[in-house]
Amino acid sequence: MKKRILWLSSAFIISSFAHAQVMTSPPSYSENQKNPLDIYRAEAERINNLVHTKLDLKFDYNKEQVLGEEWVTLKPHFYATSNVVLDAKAMIIHEVALVNGNSKKKLNYKYDDLQLNIDLGKEYKKDQEYTLYIKYTARPNEVKQEGSAAINDAKGVYFINPRGEQANYPTQIWTQGETESSSCWFPTIDKTNQKTSEEITLTYPDKYVSLSNGLLKSTKKNSDGTKTDYWKFDKKHAPYLFFFGIGDYAIIKDKWKNIDVDYYVEPEYKDVAKQIFGNTPEMIQFFSDKLGYAYPWEKYSQMTAREYVSGAMENTTASLFHDGVQQKAGQLVDENTAEYVIAHELFHHWFGDLVTAESWGNLTVNESFANYSEYLWFEHKYGKEKADEHRYDEMFGYKHGDGPTKNLVRVHYNSREDMFDGVSYNKGGLILHMLRNFLGDEAFFKGLSKYLKDNEYGKAEATQLRLALEEVSGRDLNWFFNQWYFDNGHPKLTTVSEYNPTTKKVKITVKQDPAKLFEFPFAIDIVENGKTTRQQVWVSKQTDNIFEFDASKKPDVVIPNADQVLLADIDDKKPVEEFIAQYKAGKGNYTTRVLAINAMADAQATNPKAVDALIEALNDPYDGLRIYTINKLDLESKTIVDKAEKKLKQLAANDPKTLVQAAALNALNQANIYDEAIFEKASKSPSFSVQGAALTGILKKNPTKVDELTRNVDDLVIKNSPDLVAALAPTWIKNNQLDKAPLLAEQAALYEFVKFQDPEKGKVAEQAFNWIMTTDSPDATAKVAKILSQYYSYLKEQNPQAGIALKNTAEKGLQLKSDFAKTKKIPTIVKQIEQLQTALSKMK
Repeated sequence: MKKRILWLSSAFIISSFAHAQVMTSPPSYSENQKNPLDIYRAEAERINNLVHTKLDLKFDYNKEQVLGEEWVTLKPHFYATSNVVLDAKAMIIHEVALVNGNSKKKLNYKYDDLQLNIDLGKEYKKDQEYTLYIKYTARPNEVKQEGSAAINDAKGVYFINPRGEQANYPTQIWTQGETESSSCWFPTIDKTNQKTSEEITLTYPDKYVSLSNGLLKSTKKNSDGTKTDYWKFDKKHAPYLFFFGIGDYAIIKDKWKNIDVDYYVEPEYKDVAKQIFGNTPEMIQFFSDKLGYAYPWEKYSQMTAREYVSGAMENTTASLFHDGVQQKAGQLVDENTAEYVIAHELFHHWFGDLVTAESWGNLTVNESFANYSEYLWFEHKYGKEKADEHRYDEMFGYKHGDGPTKNLVRVHYNSREDMFDGVSYNKGGLILHMLRNFLGDEAFFKGLSKYLKDNEYGKAEATQLRLALEEVSGRDLNWFFNQWYFDNGHPKLTTVSEYNPTTKKVKITVKQDPAKLFEFPFAIDIVENGKTTRQQVWVSKQTDNIFEFDASKKPDVVIPNADQVLLADIDDKKPVEEFIAQYKAGKGNYTTRVLAINAMADAQATNPKAVDALIEALNDPYDGLRIYTINKLDLESKTIVDKAEKKLKQLAANDPKTLVQAAALNALNQANIYDEAIFEKASKSPSFSVQGAALTGILKKNPTKVDELTRNVDDLVIKNSPDLVAALAPTWIKNNQLDKAPLLAEQAALYEFVKFQDPEKGKVAEQAFNWIMTTDSPDATAKVAKILSQYYSYLKEQNPQAGIALKNTAEKGLQLKSDFAKTKKIPTIVKQIEQLQTALSKMK
């Protein structure tokens, strides 16, 4: 009887537990809370899991719609279920059926324009697969969800010039799935913790080509002037990584081992495509070796897109880039400005595509790694100083936003789009650099390899990264993750050094801001008679940390954070003479020398030694620091100009780096120094930046030569030179040369800011804005609208007044364009008005 009673009790307990396990989510998870920041943004609950997705897509170019058929296979995750909810935004649902062999059984469903709730007609148990057929029309222009500063639109699929109304402008279709916009063009469970294989059949005009995930298995021409491509992707990835692109592209073939590496560019750029993307095979090899995990996919293609809503996107095996990565030879001779983003999207194919963040709150396991890959590539290809220069810029971007108030891992945020910020990207990459330096290269990269292998084709969060690194290194990392991943901010330090000649010791005080205390390893360099001794210490979680070291005499300089690894604000209290010594001691360390140059520049008005040191820094062996120093010179000062003139001319005429030449020429222009031989020679340089700077100087000296000198100059030379734009804009406006209007778009959109910096140029920029808004200028209007909305997204919180100015500019533009439309009945004006209205709708 006791056994029976015990059995009954156990049955009751098990039953109770079973009942508890199928309860709904806690109230804190509810989306129906007044303050979105109160919502706990948990990993999405998995009731059903995607298994395979098959799509057959055709396109209505006139209506900008996708005509789709889908066969999607799913299975319950754990609990039995008789229904499934699919994300499907702004669609027309024509049919929903259960597939049974060659037959279909219609199913009941409810649809609210956001989700498709389907009654399966029976209960399915764990791992019991079923396949649904859905016929639908996707209507991206009816999608209501909004984008963010990083991804400025969210309608999933984009028709570019679909009716060919814009002359000399490509027709394209491309998709953007992140964050949850793939469900704007096919029904799915649009969450990061879902993984599915896929097949996509695309039928489109025969004059174009297509790209999608996986391999192109077949292509056939149809009798109606279309063709049908069949793409197949056998491995599993998240729905937001689904992609297709269609348009007029040149396909440049490349290889990594036996894997195809292709570059899809507009035909104009086919001859320079390998200069832009050609390092990709080497990148794949480098990252594979570094991670101890070979590139995991069956091909890698890269495509450009007009009017792209972000910078680039790591769609699995088919990354998409904004069209600005397409550069001409005259730009590439300076540098390939796309190289860092090419590395970024490729590295995502391990961190993001292979192992995916389980939730948007853990976006760091995607974006921080992709951000840090930029450093790794530059370090490998061009050396540590190039990498450190990039890291210094990333640190500046993080510190000058609202990043210091946000955790790296966040479960509370207003919108998932908010996660795409200077914390998930910039700070995350900076933190990985700290972690690498703490553990050492071997442990760090072996830990990453373990993390990838443990979670391949699945999902993960920051805790799993910690566990993998701990397992490899044998070191506990809770102290690191607790303050850098699960908390916010960074140390704010003041450092002071004092030398005691009696005790022959140097005392270094590291004072922390008591508002937030951190603990961290800290490198201190003590430079004595030009010889450097590195001291490694721990700074504890206390306001004052004091360290003493032997020194036979007063050191030349004490350098805190000497390896420049720690993310921190450091007020280094020492005289400029010691910063001059720091510059000399900082050989091979970009940031150490930058900090010294900053101190020298701050003192150049009053300290002759600082001026001499700055002039000497113009000889720095690293070209990035030569440019940096040029830009720090006070060219309003005759004393400094007199001292710098000879060296600036040498750099302008002979520096091996064209960007240094251009910086020196611009400095000479600013100082009103003209050397005919140097400027005439530079005006014929293959470098667009050098040409632009030289022509600016020549026209400053001889304004009447403007037509003669710029007649055969590439538009990009002019576009990238504000002085040339200001010189040429009045002529273009007077002659109504609308083909030149796009070159004025950026300065025109930001004319209020140009006015603030230079009233005369601001006046020209405002004239250009008014001209663009009172003419039929589709390309220029589209660019102005995009610039206004993008800058507003960045500035609305950091500088509200600047945000208001941008909004006022957009409102003025809309009014001018609307008034113009009343006088000129031109169909393309309607689209321009819509673009300005869309820009304004994003300015909330």
